[in-house]
Amino acid sequence: MSTLRALLLFIMAAPMSLAGKVAVVTGASSGIGWATSVLFAKLGAKLSVTGRNAANLDKVANICQDNGSDPLVVTGDLTNEEDNHNLIQKTLKHFGKLDILVNCAGIISMGTIETTSMEAYDTMMNANVRSIFHLTSLAVPHLIETKGNIVNVSSVNGLRAFPGVLAYCMSKSALDQFTRVTALELAPKGVRVNSINPGVIVTNLQKAGGLDDEAYAKFLERTKTTHALGRPGQPDEAANAIAFLASDAATFITGATLPVDGGRHAMCPR
Repeated sequence: MSTLRALLLFIMAAPMSLAGKVAVVTGASSGIGWATSVLFAKLGAKLSVTGRNAANLDKVANICQDNGSDPLVVTGDLTNEEDNHNLIQKTLKHFGKLDILVNCAGIISMGTIETTSMEAYDTMMNANVRSIFHLTSLAVPHLIETKGNIVNVSSVNGLRAFPGVLAYCMSKSALDQFTRVTALELAPKGVRVNSINPGVIVTNLQKAGGLDDEAYAKFLERTKTTHALGRPGQPDEAANAIAFLASDAATFITGATLPVDGGRHAMCPR
């Protein structure tokens, strides 16, 4: 390879580098959080990964090690305020700073206005909104110090209305507004805040939310017509968008809610 070609490749790749950046990734034990952790490791980030499944966290940590990063593993439930304090404190003690917060943890459950109990509603809002509010509030003072950034993982359900998942849609719409308002509040302090809004991504989310194998297979089959690109997305496709927003390639982007949904947000029934 010529010196000029090598230099051009370096310049093109450099903005997506996360070398030296300390990143907290929640929901890292599965799905988009797992893929994001692995990609961040490849891009040179120093990682603090958290989730409720300790065995899976160890697995993703091993993969990250194979890709050049030795993550700090902090098992916890982000709906527990003590676990949030513990995550931030351990990250700062281990790495000395915080540059990036990826709020990826979340849940889904089925239910309409007629079938959703208050307990189910509270569970959804606590997991998808309250826990993110709390963890972000703890992280912000440290992100201000480093002029860091936040990437929230929302959903196309925050942008569009879908019957049968009422509380989930409400939680993701709230998260999008949280993204926009905090972006405006933190912009004068040099901290960027953005969201990605995935469509259907092949993860365990829907099964954990109540779909059995047969129903999930039908759900994925439907994406051929509900997504303009005719297929569901993969976790690494969402992770690529997160890495972009977290990197210096996106230094003039804040308050954005970026659809990563195969065009689903742009579709209308005819």
